[in-house]
Amino acid sequence: MPKEKNIIVIASNNPGKLRELSALMKGLDVELHPQSDFNVPEAEETGLTFVENAILKARNAAKVSGHPAIADDSGIEIDYLNGAPGIYSARFSGPNATEAENNQKLLKELEGVPEEQRTARYYSSIVYMRHGEDPAPIIAEGIWEGVILTEPRGEGGFGYDPLFYLPEHGCASAELSAEYKNRISHRGIALRELMKKLEKELQETC
Repeated sequence: MPKEKNIIVIASNNPGKLRELSALMKGLDVELHPQSDFNVPEAEETGLTFVENAILKARNAAKVSGHPAIADDSGIEIDYLNGAPGIYSARFSGPNATEAENNQKLLKELEGVPEEQRTARYYSSIVYMRHGEDPAPIIAEGIWEGVILTEPRGEGGFGYDPLFYLPEHGCASAELSAEYKNRISHRGIALRELMKKLEKELQETC
């Protein structure tokens, strides 16, 4: 009789994030479910850092679903804005902001700022919570350096991808294929690190 796959809940309702995490994790012998499959409500992101918010989201999903959970908290940091929007990236222009509104606010904040001062980075913190009371979750982090454009480019990705320019590639993140973006992005870097740790743990529990 075939062994049942381990269920892991992805603690997110963001369609773009769900797509990326699912694609990046397809090599693991697990069954992935979005938190909506278990009626998990959105966690209140009261942390002051990416890792604190990722822990809050993963713990919330694990407690409600009764299964292990993975959460990512990520955002963009602009040097000229002293690291803003940072943990407030998704709600930069307001609590119910759209991606387009956030991008427009960022462009306005950087209006007239020269290219050499538009340096930025995407940051991702990914947490794996074995259960709702897990005192020592697995944590991995990734950073992706770039520059903020003066106007959007490309149709792919999500969030600030149309404004996030990659000098070494000569294009915006939104102009990359989804597969290639997953190989080099902040989330890809963090999740590959997490998967190494998770694969080892899953093998040990078999």
